Amino acid sequence: MDLRARIDAAPMSPYQWLIVALCVVLNILDGFDVMALAFTAKSISADFGLSGSAIGALLSAGLIGMAVGALTLAPIADRLGRRPLILVSVALATAGMALSATAGSAWQLGTWRVLTGLGIGGILACTTVIASEYSSARWRGLAISLYTAGYGIGATLGGLSAVYLRTEHGWRAVFVVGAVLTGAALLLLTLLLPESIEFLATRRRATDLAAVNRIARRIGQEPVSSLETASHAGTDRAGRIADLFSGDGTRSTLLLWTAFFTTMFGFYFVNSWTPALLETAGLTTDQSATAGMMLTLGGTVGAVVFGMAATSRSTRRLLIVFTTLSALFMALFIVATPVLGVAYVLGIVIGGLVNGCIAGLYTLAPSLYGPRLRTTGVGWAIGIGRAGAILAPTAAGVLLDSGWTPAQLYFAVGGVVLLATLALVFLRRAPVPGPAAVVG
Repeated sequence: MDLRARIDAAPMSPYQWLIVALCVVLNILDGFDVMALAFTAKSISADFGLSGSAIGALLSAGLIGMAVGALTLAPIADRLGRRPLILVSVALATAGMALSATAGSAWQLGTWRVLTGLGIGGILACTTVIASEYSSARWRGLAISLYTAGYGIGATLGGLSAVYLRTEHGWRAVFVVGAVLTGAALLLLTLLLPESIEFLATRRRATDLAAVNRIARRIGQEPVSSLETASHAGTDRAGRIADLFSGDGTRSTLLLWTAFFTTMFGFYFVNSWTPALLETAGLTTDQSATAGMMLTLGGTVGAVVFGMAATSRSTRRLLIVFTTLSALFMALFIVATPVLGVAYVLGIVIGGLVNGCIAGLYTLAPSLYGPRLRTTGVGWAIGIGRAGAILAPTAAGVLLDSGWTPAQLYFAVGGVVLLATLALVFLRRAPVPGPAAVVG
């Protein structure tokens, strides 16, 4: 029985949960880092004398950096390793946050936000994969869902702390604290995070068998006597983007991209526009803000609920249910706004469903690719998803300016999310190339 199969079948050891916890901490920090500009936008606008469109460009800079980071850094991780790319990416995010605190103009701040985004994009691609690889089959969905929930926790805690920091010490303090916390995480990762067993097994350097067995002992598994000997092993051809479209991979990759793009479109539309659209629909500013908070609260809960459900159900089939219900409840939510209590409850439900969709996609994506292509496949899916995230707020604003009502926008975005359902219906698990990565 090979080591990969043993990891899948065995209970998760404390060290495996520690690896997942490190990934959760990174996503908490990502939530803080990504939202840092949103928390301080008003103060930055006053300090630099910026217009609304200029602030919008700064908000988009981080998302653009994340997309580029996921697309460009992920293939490198399949050639050099998950661990070194995580460390490099966290270092980039730390530097970006620290330099943002020193920015003397909007252009400088925008540049440093792109740098921060590059790091976060690399972190997302690599940590999703390494958390998946060190999880057992039963608990993988929950592990990735806990990881996904970290973003909402970071954004919420960051928002609360940013109010104090901005008031007492100015907007730059928010970025300083983010840099310090991310730098501390870098130190922890350097000490505690292992390399991927599956990456080591397919690389097959002279020292990799010993490295695999050291990690195997730490996770409570018996050592192996040999690594993969198939001709495709090694890293000389790893991380090639063209391989995402070889054989049956073309169909799976395009369907996965469709699911990521449409789901991220819906996620960022809901999180970006809900308070403003509810105010347009007749709610007060405070009521709209409360509804927005309900979405965040529901998101954290929903990701965990998805993970618990995924311990005994197919991730793909569960995703089909979540995307379908997300579209349905978007329509119900905007119709129910006159009944405030119902709108709040539906806001929690929508936040939970949409975040559950994200958790499900992060769980599903690594399973579609072999070890030599896994981070590339996940990174490109995340990058394509970020394109949807960037497009959603802008498209909604254009349609709103052209006369669309909040109800029409919600119905339309619900239709976009249903496209994710359709893609998932036709998606089947792609065959993993070659034999198992680690043998006994």
